[in-house]
Amino acid sequence: MSRNAAMLLIMTGASCMSFVGLVMRLLDTEDGMVILFYRSMTLAAIVALVACLRRKQAPLAFLASLDRTDMAIGVMLAIAFSTYVYAMLLTSVASALLLLSLSPFFAAIVGWLWIGERPHQLTWPAMALALVGVILMIGDGFTLGKTTGNMFALASALTFAIMLVLARRSGRTDVLGGTFLGGVFTIILAGISALLFGKGVGISGYDLALTMFMGAFTIGIGIALVTWGTGYVPAAEVSLLVLVESVLGPIWPWIFLGEAMTVAEIVGGMIVLVGVATLALATRDRAAPGTALDAGTDPDHKEPQ
Repeated sequence: MSRNAAMLLIMTGASCMSFVGLVMRLLDTEDGMVILFYRSMTLAAIVALVACLRRKQAPLAFLASLDRTDMAIGVMLAIAFSTYVYAMLLTSVASALLLLSLSPFFAAIVGWLWIGERPHQLTWPAMALALVGVILMIGDGFTLGKTTGNMFALASALTFAIMLVLARRSGRTDVLGGTFLGGVFTIILAGISALLFGKGVGISGYDLALTMFMGAFTIGIGIALVTWGTGYVPAAEVSLLVLVESVLGPIWPWIFLGEAMTVAEIVGGMIVLVGVATLALATRDRAAPGTALDAGTDPDHKEPQ
């Protein structure tokens, strides 16, 4: 695959994911566990399909290839998926997505502490800049009673960052196996929680269609396309390209539902995006050999069989 084609895949995937907030706002139900239960069904199915096509594996061979690393990634993603949904329910789409864009900073810190990767010298000033934006948004959320949602967004960003470090540590060219298990684990977690602590998994036909569409299109296809393309584009450029989600995500609810951003969200969000972009540009030439993070620079890179 050419570099340009991979970049187009990543941007298309990020654009698909940018519609999550809009779909969440269109739902009648506000039961996060029910949303996660049905959304994760189509998410897991689509990711498994893409994994089989990308790796040229039969479904049973794909399932047999799953290992402990995939399970660890799956656990982190299940937590990230769950906190992500509650962030969307309890705060604005803009705040949720912009706070989630902090994942590269969390990944830099976790990677440094866990696997000894020294952060780029610009990581700390870029992170300090982003922190100013976070403080603005968290303060605004406190005033508007959305602090809990913002905390869920930060938790989702942190667990997603841990997943990124797990993937980097493993040296794999994709995390589709872990993403599939993340969907499966979320189905189990959400189903049990809904039955034991909620009102069951009952849902209207309208909400069922929207949640399954969200899992298949906005999340399933979105993540699959981004993952597919990351094998051919350096990690820093991927970080920049996926910012499309954070930029477009708040626009759709504003256009179609009139959910406007507050001044603090606009200013704080722009500061966060500048910080993330600065880090991505500064580290554009750094990628670990032999991983998906630098596969785009390896002319002999092959698909896993």
